[in-house]
Amino acid sequence: MSLSKHLAHSGVTANTISPGIILTPGVESFYRRVANEPGWGETWEQIEDGVLREFLDNPCGRLGRVDEVADLVAYIASPRADYINGANLRIDGGSTATVN
Repeated sequence: MSLSKHLAHSGVTANTISPGIILTPGVESFYRRVANEPGWGETWEQIEDGVLREFLDNPCGRLGRVDEVADLVAYIASPRADYINGANLRIDGGSTATVN
């Protein structure tokens, strides 16, 4: 917010993007390694269900995908988002239960 005020009237906006758990190769590899201990199963669908049940209270019912974060970044960096300034945009499937 302070950066957006510092850049006031310059035509430059300042926002943050705060992703939740995003399904990257590293995240998938980690959860596949630990899936046996709690008995989540072997398929990614079973493992993801286990992650959501035990670690992540997520109203969307799945982990985020890399392309979803990339789409948000592309939008917020585009002229179509020129009126968004000083915002923290959470992309976490609703996991963070707060109101901005």
